[in-house]
Amino acid sequence: MIQRRHLIAGAAGLAAAPLAAPAVRAQGSWPNAPVRLVVPFAAGGPTDVPARLIADELSKMLPQRVIVENRTGAGVVVGSDMVAKASKDGQTLLYTTIAHAALRAIFPRLPFDPLADFTPVALTGVIPMLMMVNKDLPVNSLPELIELLRKNPGKYDYASTGNGAALHLATELFLRQAGGLKVAHVPYRGSAAAMPDLLNGTVAMMLDVANSALPFVQRGEVKGLAISGGKRIPQVPDIPTFNEAGVPGYEAYTWHMVFAPAGTPEATVSTINQAFNKVMAMESVQQRLSALTMETRSDTTPATAKKWLDDEIAKWEPIIQSAGIKAD
Repeated sequence: MIQRRHLIAGAAGLAAAPLAAPAVRAQGSWPNAPVRLVVPFAAGGPTDVPARLIADELSKMLPQRVIVENRTGAGVVVGSDMVAKASKDGQTLLYTTIAHAALRAIFPRLPFDPLADFTPVALTGVIPMLMMVNKDLPVNSLPELIELLRKNPGKYDYASTGNGAALHLATELFLRQAGGLKVAHVPYRGSAAAMPDLLNGTVAMMLDVANSALPFVQRGEVKGLAISGGKRIPQVPDIPTFNEAGVPGYEAYTWHMVFAPAGTPEATVSTINQAFNKVMAMESVQQRLSALTMETRSDTTPATAKKWLDDEIAKWEPIIQSAGIKAD
């Protein structure tokens, strides 16, 4: 269902970890055994890869290993449910995405409450998206695309990486903010499945996470029209943001966040937050993820992570409801 790909790892050294370890250990007894970092997506995928990078660096810093455990099924429900029901000691954590903010609106029944059963720990980063269109579509800018869609309601289709996925939601937000454009949604099982149909013109357009879209844009196989974040990205500096290109206030990301089971002691949550922030502040980690278009965050608190989650839920639930999006 929800976002299955975000990033692929690079390489760099790690100089700061030995100095960071004593500060983290001094905060309390966490961790007193190997930590499970549950990723509710497939191994080797775009969420799994940064999770493993972070887990490796945490393992160097902490007195115990941090082990990534992939638990897939029913979108992110199976893995998330495992963490919701885990011991409240910080030894089992969830590493997930914007999918968490959409769960309540998309699934009529869940075995857990996405808000009440989890404690946000740290926001690790956000990833902008890039609007692409088929190279033969007679447009070369976002305003031209909007005009074409406005004049031809229902004629064109757009691809997404799955029903209820971040890219589905972000495209629906664009269509709404651009004046209520009528474009049919065609869901695929990931961007790898959707891209051939974008290339051959079966679908006219697709919003994809920037790092996945970039190779096709840079090779000229598709046209890149706009970046969904608040600023341009260095890999394609000539492509404007949606806001710059005529959709005022449009901003959308997929994002990564760490959660603990609700009821985990506040001191433990604080210690875990500090550990993740230390890793995200490492220059080597920032460089490896920045090269993949992730804007890393290293200064969030549990309170600011919760605020981010609350704001995202408030942003996306009306889009889900108005578009009638339900789980497959």
